[in-house]
Amino acid sequence: MTPWNPTVLADIAGTDDLHISPFRTDGTTYGTPTWIWSVVVDGDLYVRAYNGVASRWHASAMSKGGGRISAGGHTLNVTFTPAEAAVSDGVDAAYRSKYAGSPYLAPMIGARAKAATVKIAPANSDSEAGA
Repeated sequence: MTPWNPTVLADIAGTDDLHISPFRTDGTTYGTPTWIWSVVVDGDLYVRAYNGVASRWHASAMSKGGGRISAGGHTLNVTFTPAEAAVSDGVDAAYRSKYAGSPYLAPMIGARAKAATVKIAPANSDSEAGA
């Protein structure tokens, strides 16, 4: 897996305006961008689906494994994988820190959203995102 370019990751971490576009069923067309929250934990980028594993974007991301994100002034080709359970507490803490005071915080650290935690990594073909 390609590591993030630190500057690009810092740009993404500094905004709460991440749009995710997993591939559609054809595997080449990007889906409609969906605005979601993102956090960085130990140099990795994570997102959660508010509606859990039933979210359309989440189902597409998990079945296709790739797509595109736009955030922090960057539009990047990425891969999507389920997050390992070991990072759950760190992702919760990052959400609490970044989105403190939001009425949507509690659902985003609840069981439904936790079950739909996704790790986003640069696609090997995207030289801007990779280190």
